[in-house]
Amino acid sequence: MRYISTRGQAPILSFEDAMLSGLARDGGLYVPETIPQMTAADIRALQGQSYEETAFRVMRPFVGESLTDDVFADLIAKAYSGFGHVARAPLVQLAPNHFLLELFHGPTLAFKDFAMQLIGQLFQEALDRRGERVTIVGATSGDTGSAAIEAFRGLEAVNVVILFPDGRVSEVQRRQMTTPVENNVHALALDGDFDDCQARLKDMFNDFAFRDSVRLAGVNSINWARVLAQVVYYFSSAVSLGAPDRKVSFTVPTGNFGDVFAGYIAKRMGLPIDRLVVATNHNDILHRCLSTGRYDTNNVSPTISPSMDIQVSSNFERALFDAYGRDGPAVSRLMNELANGGFAVSQDALQALRGDFDSGRAGEDETRAMITHANTKMGELLCPHSAVGVHVATMQQDAETPMITLATAHPAKFPAAVKSATGIHPPLPQRMSDLYERSERVTKVPNDLATLQALIKEHQFK
Repeated sequence: MRYISTRGQAPILSFEDAMLSGLARDGGLYVPETIPQMTAADIRALQGQSYEETAFRVMRPFVGESLTDDVFADLIAKAYSGFGHVARAPLVQLAPNHFLLELFHGPTLAFKDFAMQLIGQLFQEALDRRGERVTIVGATSGDTGSAAIEAFRGLEAVNVVILFPDGRVSEVQRRQMTTPVENNVHALALDGDFDDCQARLKDMFNDFAFRDSVRLAGVNSINWARVLAQVVYYFSSAVSLGAPDRKVSFTVPTGNFGDVFAGYIAKRMGLPIDRLVVATNHNDILHRCLSTGRYDTNNVSPTISPSMDIQVSSNFERALFDAYGRDGPAVSRLMNELANGGFAVSQDALQALRGDFDSGRAGEDETRAMITHANTKMGELLCPHSAVGVHVATMQQDAETPMITLATAHPAKFPAAVKSATGIHPPLPQRMSDLYERSERVTKVPNDLATLQALIKEHQFK
C-alpha cells in the first residue's frame, strides 16, 4: 500500500512513513494511492465480531507490509483495552429509524480516542523498532489535544506539544490537557483561535530545517492514520443495523472534516452508505461551500460547541483531491487561493462533492433546544456537538433508511452548556472525578511562529 500527497509533489511513502510524517513535504495531505475494497461477503462476515476484530479486518489492507498480522492485532487490542464500554462504540436508539453512535467511552470521553489510542500504540511500536525519537506537535479545538496527551504521556521516544486557543475550549477540555504531570507533555495556550493554532502547526511542518531538526511529527487529522482508525466505527455500526443487506445514512458533526471523510472512505471501500450528512454549527463554512460552491473564510465566532469553531477545515482538501479527479496541481491552486480568503469550487467538482455529501447547520438556539429536547423526549443527555448532529439529522432523515448520528463527546466535557439547557450538571466518570482539583501546568504563548519554534526547540516549558 502506497500513499500519495493531495498536492502531487511529495515522495510516495509507505503507511508507516506517512503516519510518522503527518503532513506531506509539499504541504499536502497523504491519502492511499488506491482504496481497498470489501465485498458484501466481507462486510457480512463482520456481523457478530468484536470491535477489535472489525478494526483489524477493515484497516489491515491499508497497513501493507509495515506490520505483521500478529503485531497489528496486538496493538489494536492494547489501544481499546481502556475503553469504558465492552462494545467500544455502542448504538442507542433515539427515535424510529434514528440511532446515536456513542463515541465517548474512551479515556478522554471523545471520539478522538478511537484514533489517538491506536496511533499511540503504532508510534511506540515503530519508534522502538527504529530506535528513533520524535516531537509531536498538535493543534486542537479541544478534544484532539487531550486525546493525544493521554495516548503519548510518559513515552520516552516522544515529546508532545499541544497548541490550543486560549479561552476557547471548555474547562474540562483545558484541564485534561494541563493537568498531566509527565515531563514529555506540554500544553500551550495560544493567543488566537483554532485556525491560528492550525496555521502555526502547518507553518512548522513547512519549515523543513526546523521540521528536521526536532524530528517533527503530527497527530492532527492531517495524519492519515487518524482518518483510518475512524473508518472502523462506520462499519461496526452499519453492520449492527443490517449492512451490507441494508443501506444506512450518517450525520456527522464536524469542523475539520476528518470524521466525515472517514465515512467517505468507508463508502468507497464498499459499505452501503446512502447519505453522509455534514453537520455544522454557527461557523458553517462547510455547509455554505456545499450549498453555494464558494469556500470563503469568515471570522470564527465562539459557540457552545467549541470543537467545531473552525473556518479552515484541513481534511476538506482530501475531499477536493478526489472531487478534482486527483489533480494535485489543481488542489495546490485552490489552497493558494484559500490563503487569500477563499476559492470557488468548479462545477464538476461541486457536483462530485454533492454526490457524496449533504449538509446542514444548527445555530446556538437550535443547539440548546435540541439538548433540551433530547433529554426530555429521547432520554439522552447530549453534548452540544452531538446536539448539532442530532438537530441536522432530524431535518435530513427519511422514513426508509436508518440514520446514525455520531455522538462525538460525553456531555460532562461541556457541563455549562448542558446544565443551561437541561438543569442537569453531567458528572464526570469516577476515574476523573478529581479533575477540577488537579494542578494545572500551561504556558501562554503569542500567535508567533518564531516564539513557538524556540520553545519547542529549546524545551523551555514550565
